[in-house]
Amino acid sequence: MGMCGWWVWQLGASRSQGREAAQGAAHVSGNNIDTTSRHCSSTAIPHPTAHMHASHRDGFLVYNMSGFHGFRQDMPPPGGYETLKYKRNLPVRGPGGIALFGGCALICALGFWRLGEANLEKRELAREKAWSRIYLVPAILAEQDRDSHRRSLAALAREKEIMNDVPGWEAGQSVYNTKRYTPSTIVVL
Repeated sequence: MGMCGWWVWQLGASRSQGREAAQGAAHVSGNNIDTTSRHCSSTAIPHPTAHMHASHRDGFLVYNMSGFHGFRQDMPPPGGYETLKYKRNLPVRGPGGIALFGGCALICALGFWRLGEANLEKRELAREKAWSRIYLVPAILAEQDRDSHRRSLAALAREKEIMNDVPGWEAGQSVYNTKRYTPSTIVVL
């Protein structure tokens, strides 16, 4: 019963009801009942008035739709259809790959050139700063020496004033046992 593509319509429990329905369907369609054909080529649900072969098996009416239907098959026009245009047909947008690569290389070269120029300028500024400090060293040392001499004279005057009542005290004598000059330490509180 389970043939491929056979559409089965159950008409009732008894065989007599199925036979009457099969004969009625054959009468309506104008065909004889085909009980030998088992070939089925369509899977659509049959319409009762369509041209088809019907057979009765075990209380079921089975329609076979492989018969001639009288339809004309749709065919291509004479000469065939025109070829399908499947190739890409887009306009060229923007520059090509070589131009983009060249532009990127040019921008990178310009950036590295500017970086080199900036490094040269930075190096020149650092050199100028170092030489300006070198040129200022004698003036700074002279100013520092003048300040140190002024402070030492002020400290000597204070020491004479503070220690004038102490017998045997020599003002300005070094507290160290060396003849090497030791600069005084300045602590700002």
